[in-house]
Amino acid sequence: MSDSRTALVFGASGFIGRWLVRELLARGVAVVAAVRSERSYAQLSLWLAAHGTGQQVDHVLVDFDDARLGLDPADRSIGGVTEVYNVAGAYRFGMTINQARAANVTSSERIVIFASQLPSLTRLVHLSGYRVGGQDPAQVPWSSARVEAEYARLGAYEASKVESDAVVQATASKLGVPWTIVNPATVIGDSVTGESEQLLGIAGTIRELRSGNLAALPGGDDTFVPVVTVDYLAAFMALLPTVPSTRSQSFWPLDDATPPLPTMLTMLAKHLDVRAPRFRIPVRLLRALPPGITKAHPETLSFLSSDRYPTSSANDLAESHGLHHPDVTVSLKRWADYLVAHRFGIIPPSAAVRTFTSHAGVRTFSIGKSDAHTIVLPGLPVSAETWAETAQLVGGWVLDLPGLGSSAGSSRDWHAWLESVIGDSRNVHLVGHSVGAALALEYAADHPDIVARLTLISPHFLQTRAALTQRLVPLAWAYFKSVTAVRLAEVLTGNQDQAEKLQSSVADLRRGSARATAQLLRGAAQPKRRRNLARLLAQYPGDVQLIVGSDDPLLVDAESVAAVSRDGRPIPVHIIHSAGHHPQLTHAATVARLIHAEARDAGRPPAPPAHADL
Repeated sequence: MSDSRTALVFGASGFIGRWLVRELLARGVAVVAAVRSERSYAQLSLWLAAHGTGQQVDHVLVDFDDARLGLDPADRSIGGVTEVYNVAGAYRFGMTINQARAANVTSSERIVIFASQLPSLTRLVHLSGYRVGGQDPAQVPWSSARVEAEYARLGAYEASKVESDAVVQATASKLGVPWTIVNPATVIGDSVTGESEQLLGIAGTIRELRSGNLAALPGGDDTFVPVVTVDYLAAFMALLPTVPSTRSQSFWPLDDATPPLPTMLTMLAKHLDVRAPRFRIPVRLLRALPPGITKAHPETLSFLSSDRYPTSSANDLAESHGLHHPDVTVSLKRWADYLVAHRFGIIPPSAAVRTFTSHAGVRTFSIGKSDAHTIVLPGLPVSAETWAETAQLVGGWVLDLPGLGSSAGSSRDWHAWLESVIGDSRNVHLVGHSVGAALALEYAADHPDIVARLTLISPHFLQTRAALTQRLVPLAWAYFKSVTAVRLAEVLTGNQDQAEKLQSSVADLRRGSARATAQLLRGAAQPKRRRNLARLLAQYPGDVQLIVGSDDPLLVDAESVAAVSRDGRPIPVHIIHSAGHHPQLTHAATVARLIHAEARDAGRPPAPPAHADL
């Protein structure tokens, strides 16, 4: 650690705060995290550890309701602080005036006052905003009439940021606190991974675009909603206290290369393989329409503007110290990928790795690490997300098949795609579920030198054919296009308990995979193909096992499945008591255990089916 720099970071456990702490630690700066609770500190510590930071940070508990913040400047953990960062506050819409002022104005003023009592302080860095920065401190304090007028005109969030910008300058100048204000644009994810926890603003628009609910592109060719990646912002902020000339200055770190909003959304639509709206809606009309139609909070509409901002001083400072904006188009795509892969905040960053990659030209969604030896191919009509728990338990890699879940492509790509997925890997344990079992079997039969073990779960070709209504593509398509998670849970498992796990599958069906699912159901019922697959399994020479549920509605009976044999020897079968066609939904731990069950010795006498009860 550097002996000359110790940073106190308010809001350290938040989105920007975490990346700032990580950046400061990487620069050798000692960090004290000012957090609201021990739980927040624990979450920060876990996040830092997961992001390659081996150092521990000290922490203090802050109480923003207390005029002194619940802190003592003489505390040993604080007394040596040389720089204070304020990235705390509330970024949300719909607050009352009192809520917004308490979160963003009063708290900021108290931080400045507290900073003035630190004997070793060299700089206070305050996070403001690109549309609210550069306020006149001479007009502080605001009159009650101005407060009422500004908060009514701008909305509580933006008005509170405007007021706090002026209050910080005025209070710091009065108390002799050396200050620098940072006015960032919309903060998007990390430029390398896309990781982000910010779901307001453009992120919300991307969510509507992805789901097909964005009726029109907002704004015109001059609508400029600039962005900045969180890692760039963190590096810029960490740099400021080391440059004396930045004292008493405000900077606008944002990427001027950000494309106009309609262009940005059109580009992201193509990247996400969804259709961009054909129509545009002018900003003036957007502001005139009720929120029920626009699906946007009125306070967000002020960000739709053609204004440009004074970025030259921030750019010159950054570039003179070797800091450059990452490619904005690449960063936006990675951010969008992360948002989609984590279901727009439903899946926490601490969960298993979720990413989009390209295999044989097919954009593919997967969960887990790509170097895993166990590869899981899901069945119908669910997505890889339903296999997340099982895959994590076995240390596996589960991928949405082309045309299903969140992957692009179609069933025509399956074989070339799987060749690309497996690549140069060896000793692969290939796990196929339902229709995925057919692809797994075909690949294993063609590559006995690569597949060390084959596990088939609820293989559709050993079961009764789907009902006629399920084989009629228009009917099945219409059903999957409109089915709810609750109804799908009832059909697949017999009750509603697993509805939450199926939310992502339902979203993918509605977004576009319903047609492919319906077509594959019809194809899976073709007698000739089913016979060929059963014959291929009987001839397969490698290590293979079956896992089925005792209550699988497609199962003729457990004994008929167990009777599948090779050269007169039964194939090992594990039957999970009380499980259906989708045992990963109801018996994830048992499925994981059976996937890695000890392989039977081919020389031993055939054993009866193994019933695995939870």
